[in-house]
Amino acid sequence: MPAMSVIDEVLAANEIYSRTHELRKLTPRPERKLAVLTCMDTRLSIRTLGLKTGDAHVIRNAGGIVTDDTLRSLVVSHYLLGTEEIMVINHTDCGLMHTSEQDLRTRIQNRTGKAPVTPAFFYAFQNIEENVRHQLQKLRTHPWIPESVAVRASSTTSPVGVSAKSKTPDSTEVLYLGVAAG
Repeated sequence: MPAMSVIDEVLAANEIYSRTHELRKLTPRPERKLAVLTCMDTRLSIRTLGLKTGDAHVIRNAGGIVTDDTLRSLVVSHYLLGTEEIMVINHTDCGLMHTSEQDLRTRIQNRTGKAPVTPAFFYAFQNIEENVRHQLQKLRTHPWIPESVAVRASSTTSPVGVSAKSKTPDSTEVLYLGVAAG
């Protein structure tokens, strides 16, 4: 019998879980009225943020970038599901910090033999504080994100487990969260 794929293992685990479904009491509304936009990095989880399942909406993508799709999710999170705070988390050692737009496009084209058409941008970046400021600016200037919604950012330092605070030149507070190496 062939070995199970990871997807098969996940489906089997979900079948077992569905028999008890202990999270049934939770609603789609985050208990702590928080939405977190973060990177898809495997080292960052609700546990590293001191959150429990159901506390927050966690929206992930490569780099923790504010895109049309993440804006769509954040607007739904606020207007339909009651979130009142948005936290953007970037981290050091992000895969997007180790490439450029052109290098990534070239890599994909070399592997597939086809020029990438979509996504239009991968949003590679080299400076984490500049990237955080840019993501905050996109949220704070969007007409559908009201000023009453607290929008803050943090950067995790991987693998250093020390937390600190700093202010960028434009007075944006950047929180550095400790994330242990995997």
